[in-house]
This record gives sequence, structure tokens and C-alpha cells, in this order.
Amino acid sequence: MAIFAENRKALFEYEILETFEAGLVLFGAEVKSVKNGRMNLAGSYVRFHNGELYLIGSSIAPYQPKNQPADYDPGRSRKLLLRKKEIAYLSGKSQIKGLTLVPIKVYSKGRKIKLEFALARGKKKYDKRSAISKRESARKIERELKRF
Repeated sequence: MAIFAENRKALFEYEILETFEAGLVLFGAEVKSVKNGRMNLAGSYVRFHNGELYLIGSSIAPYQPKNQPADYDPGRSRKLLLRKKEIAYLSGKSQIKGLTLVPIKVYSKGRKIKLEFALARGKKKYDKRSAISKRESARKIERELKRF
């Protein structure tokens, strides 16, 4: 399972409650570009539109910049493929105040390209500070243990 793109900032900004896996609808050249690692998930999010889920705000650089179609849009919305039960469950959960759908990573599963996204709640500033302090203390402990 190769990971093509990750949204590390999402793990810091949000408290992950549940994760889901969805297929992505991509063009052929976009698939090649994603497999080369030219996808960016920073600032992207998952949103409902007409009862379907879409990945919005991600960008996929063109595979061959000089040979791309004239109407190619690297930041276009991409449809996510999920089961009806999952879509119904997520539509109910996304209506709850404070919950959002955040993409975490894009990876391959067999020959298919999948998106892992999460139902998440935004962290407060004090939660972020405590996460930083825990991480720093764990690093100090590890350094001391390696010294001996």
C-alpha cells in the first residue's frame, strides 16, 4: 500500500472520531500524476453536494505540463465513491454542530486509488498546546534513554 499524499496538518488541527475509505473519480492523466506523488491535500475538505460527497480544495499537478488539455483544472472538485448507507450515515453526522469531514491521506489499494477521510472535531488552542508538550516530553525521554 503506497501512500501518495498526506494531510499531516489535519491530524494536528482536528480530533479524529471515525475514519472512512472512499474511491476517487479521476481522469487517466490524473491517476499517473497522483502515482508520481504530485497531489496536495493541504487546505482540502470533503463536502456534500446533491447527496454526493466531493473532495474540494485538493490539487493534482498535470502529468505532462506541456502536453495537458487546454481545459485542465488542477483544483477541480473530485467525486468520492461510497456506499449509500455510508453516505446516509455521514450526512446525518455532518449536520451535527462542530463535526466536519477532513481528508487524511491518498493511497493505493490494489490498482485503485483510495482516499481516507475522517469525521473530526476541531481542536481548541489549549488542546493543541497539550499535544505539543506531550510530544516534546516524549522526545526528551527518548533522547535520555538513547544516551545510556
